[in-house]
Amino acid sequence: MQQFNKILCVVSADDKKNSALTHAVKLAENNQASLTVIDIMDWTPLNIRKFDRSKSSDYMQVIVAQQQNKLDEVISALNSKLTIQSKVLVGVSFLEIIYEVLRNGHDIVLKTAQSGGLLDRLFGTDDMQLLRKCPCPLMLVKPKAHKNHLQILASVDVDDNYPSQELSTRQALNFQILELASWLAISESAELDIVHVWDAASDDAMRFGFTDESKEKIDSDLEASEQRYIQKMNDLMDKIRAKVGSDASTYIKSKTHLLVGRPRKQIPIFAEQIAADIIVMGTVARTGLPGFLMGNSAENILNQIDCSVLAVKPEGFVSPVKLIA
Repeated sequence: MQQFNKILCVVSADDKKNSALTHAVKLAENNQASLTVIDIMDWTPLNIRKFDRSKSSDYMQVIVAQQQNKLDEVISALNSKLTIQSKVLVGVSFLEIIYEVLRNGHDIVLKTAQSGGLLDRLFGTDDMQLLRKCPCPLMLVKPKAHKNHLQILASVDVDDNYPSQELSTRQALNFQILELASWLAISESAELDIVHVWDAASDDAMRFGFTDESKEKIDSDLEASEQRYIQKMNDLMDKIRAKVGSDASTYIKSKTHLLVGRPRKQIPIFAEQIAADIIVMGTVARTGLPGFLMGNSAENILNQIDCSVLAVKPEGFVSPVKLIA
């Protein structure tokens, strides 16, 4: 069962709510993990030019110290028994987060989602950069999220129509997603819905008249495909039950679903239907390729949902962001 040892939470000391911090403390307590909380100040050359160059370094140190005091007050107000480390970093937000992960080996990052601005999206620019490039699992928490994730949606891909190497990596990613989702469901006494969306090309062909096949043949092919996906989903569930143990799997309230259509359309609709608090999903375009960025389907899903997300990278993913020597 997935267990985290080093948790990183990104907050703003000026934000009184900090939804992600509540979940980070609970996650650290449940895992007996270390927790580091950081705040990031945007100190770019453009900002520095506003001040006397000779005094800019001193000024920055004063501002950082003030922000550190605010951050310490936020942590003190938690009244947690955890020993929480805190620090204020200076630089470009998403880069500093990834640098912190690379330097200190954090195995999950939690952050309150930003607003997408005029586009009315839950995730802002820094969030999308992290979803593409953060080397470890990333939980982006909706600003007004519940203290507990009561309804969890896990999105898997049990299709086997991929080259052998990629298929193996995708299957491993499915397992990672379900292991994380199952652990989260146990931790928060939540219900877990597991969904695979399959694209029935012959169904489209039938509806739009792009085939010479009879309706009976098309219906037969669709039924055979559905049964194949049901079996693959059952096989995946058997493996995850064996991994988490019979007691834990009995405790998890899980349901599986097969949806027909495009994932980018069906997953946001289904998430809204079940009032999902969080979606656990993979976020890379092609698995097993170092530094490969997020695919269009994942990005379209993330631009439509209105809930928190736990984003998972496949084993072997290498962030394109590197530490500066």
